[in-house]
Amino acid sequence: MGTILTVLLAGILVPVLPYALSFAAGAMVYVVVEELIPEMSVGKHSNIGTILFAVGFTLMMTLDVALGA
Repeated sequence: MGTILTVLLAGILVPVLPYALSFAAGAMVYVVVEELIPEMSVGKHSNIGTILFAVGFTLMMTLDVALGA
């Protein structure tokens, strides 16, 4: 039953797959930053460190793609 459903939905799922995988990767990076770097989640403003990590990561990835390194 699951095999037949997968074969029927393969045409729909293949174009969506890169977006689903990038969402999963972003969620994994968030979990790693929140759980494995305990200093970021200590204190009253615990989201600032996570947000700044995401901004820095995005900036570095943009520079990597733009400069072709």
